[in-house]
Amino acid sequence: MRGTEPAALPRGYFGIGAERISKALNLGNLMRSAHGFGASFTFTLGAAYQALEARADTSKGAQHLPHYNWKTVDELMLTAGCRLVGVELLDEAIDLPSFHHPPQAAYVLGPERGALSPELIARCDYVVRIPTSFCVNLAMAGAIVMYDRVRSLGRFPPRPIGEGGPAGDRRAMRGKVGRGKIGRGGGA
Repeated sequence: MRGTEPAALPRGYFGIGAERISKALNLGNLMRSAHGFGASFTFTLGAAYQALEARADTSKGAQHLPHYNWKTVDELMLTAGCRLVGVELLDEAIDLPSFHHPPQAAYVLGPERGALSPELIARCDYVVRIPTSFCVNLAMAGAIVMYDRVRSLGRFPPRPIGEGGPAGDRRAMRGKVGRGKIGRGGGA
C-alpha cells in the first residue's frame, strides 16, 4: 500500500437529464455516462418520442438507476434540497471550472440545436457553462459536467504541481509500461 488511496466518495447524490432532447443516441450516451459516473437518476423534460428509445445505452443504465420522463417544466419534481443546475453557454453563467457542485444536484442540458427554455432557466438554482467557444454535443457536455463533479468533490488527491501523476506512482513513469501493468495485456 502506498498510502495515497483516494478519499471516500462524498455523500450526496446527483442526477442528469435534458430538456427537449430529440436524438435517441444522445439520450442513450447520456444514460450510459450517468451510469458510469455514478448518477442516482436520469431524466428528460419534453423529450421527443424517438429520443426515449435511448439506443446507445449499452450499459443498460435504465435497469440500474431510475429514469424520469416529465412532459413539462412544471411537472419536474426534485426532492427537497436538490439543486437544479442548468448547463448552457450563456455569458452570465458560471464557468464550470469555477463552480462548487452542490452535494445534491440535478443537472439539465439544453436540446440539440437549441437552448434551455426561459421557464427552465428561471427555475434553475445555478446555470453553468463549459468554457468552450461553441456548443459541444449534448451527451459529451453531460460527460464533461459529470467528470468535473467527480473530480472536484474530493475523491482524488490534488493534482501534482509538475506534469505526470502523484509522486511514486509507477503508472506515471514514462517508458515503464510492462506486461499486465498498463494497457490491455501488451508489454515490451
